[in-house]
Amino acid sequence: MNSDPQSSLEPKSPQGDFCGNVSRREFINTVGGGFTSLALTGMLGLDGFFRSSQAASNISNPLSPVSPHFAPKAKSVIFLFMYGGPSHVDTFDYKPELFKYDGQTVKVNTFGRGGKKNEGRIVGPKWSFNRYGQSGKRVSELFPHLATCVDDIAFVKSMQADSPIHGSAMLMMNSGSIISGSPSLGSWVNYGLGTLNENLPGYVVMLDQSGGPISGAKNWSSGYMPATYQGTVFKAEGSPVLNLKSAQGMSLAEQRRIIDSLNHLNQGHLKERFDNTNLAARIASYELAYKMQVSAPEAVELEKEPEETKSLYGIDQERTRDFGSKCLLARRLVERGVRFIQIYSGGAHNDYNWDAHGDLVKNHSLHAGNTDKPVAGLLKDLKRRGMLDETLVIWGGEFGRQPTAEYAKGTGRDHNSAGFTMWLAGGGIKPGISLGQTDELGNEAVEKPFHVRRLHATILQLLGLDPNHLTFMHGGLDKKLVGPAGADPIEELMA
Repeated sequence: MNSDPQSSLEPKSPQGDFCGNVSRREFINTVGGGFTSLALTGMLGLDGFFRSSQAASNISNPLSPVSPHFAPKAKSVIFLFMYGGPSHVDTFDYKPELFKYDGQTVKVNTFGRGGKKNEGRIVGPKWSFNRYGQSGKRVSELFPHLATCVDDIAFVKSMQADSPIHGSAMLMMNSGSIISGSPSLGSWVNYGLGTLNENLPGYVVMLDQSGGPISGAKNWSSGYMPATYQGTVFKAEGSPVLNLKSAQGMSLAEQRRIIDSLNHLNQGHLKERFDNTNLAARIASYELAYKMQVSAPEAVELEKEPEETKSLYGIDQERTRDFGSKCLLARRLVERGVRFIQIYSGGAHNDYNWDAHGDLVKNHSLHAGNTDKPVAGLLKDLKRRGMLDETLVIWGGEFGRQPTAEYAKGTGRDHNSAGFTMWLAGGGIKPGISLGQTDELGNEAVEKPFHVRRLHATILQLLGLDPNHLTFMHGGLDKKLVGPAGADPIEELMA
């Protein structure tokens, strides 16, 4: 046996050494880097790419465009995720009774982080509500810019989820299950439709500058699907993806030669294992990583946008620059064929996100002020470019908040998954409407309650995918985003 354990792994191509004249070690040192949260070197090790040098026929790209089940109304989705749980009764769900009972202890059944309670001290809304637009929708003064867009928005004020705890509620909103291991919504879209641009990921995630949400990458994971379908984390400034540039100045031509040789070996291995979807996914990932070196940097060149456009998104102001840049990048990615984009407002813990357990005014003033103008700018920019009709925009968090205070003192609210508000715009959504209603205190959905799975069903339906027939075989079962029992789209939402 060779005494050098590394040299025993040096593969030999038909030309005498790996890729003609580059050793495996050199290949890993020069090309290995991050891609879709997986190190390229890790994918190489899993592939066992040195096992075969047989010629192979062409294989199917897992991200090739797929015909939808029926004519879609939306081509892309931008999900604006307000991590932490924004208070619906302080934003879009006007409850005058809360002003009336402010400070009083009342009988009300609640269930949140603090467990189940049957009474609590009412916290009246801290911002006034005014009517806007021809639809006359009431919006909190927290959102002066977004309020001007209400005639393009459909509010769902009776959303419900299964858990009032961040981790499981995040997984529910992102994957349809409170248990980790299921593919995320964006992965289902990627799987169901493929990509419109083979040079960019079909599913992009942008995190808050303070960090990622609880459970991290599980929220954009492909679960039991091949890794190709998972979300790719993008940055709005600088290199969009970590380790995207090749090390040691290797040219694109040299990388192309290496990738071709790698694919030659992998395709040979796959030829007799045509059902190995993970290997096919990794081959496609290598190709995408190579192509992104040219396309991804161009996509994030926000400086090429007119000053008026950057101002519309608030990029010219320090407070709104970060979220505004991400919203503008989302528009640019949609223009370039990216199917699903998720942008997080809020990260890490405590007041770094919308989780207002203590000082509600401080918390929501901060996060609403950071996002109001960028979100309104996104809607207005999409509309004036004729893109809103084919782009579905979604706003919301993993749940809402209770009408009562969590602590004996202070204005903070506990979590509430029994009734909360989300809104949608564009992409086949009926504009200027409100659906559902919570009780007089905003504690629980009482009129047309809609479970998160019905929201997911609506999104898939608008993209041309039948939510009850989009399946993936796993563990001997046909799995669905909307669960084994299925879920119907919210017909009243769709134009």
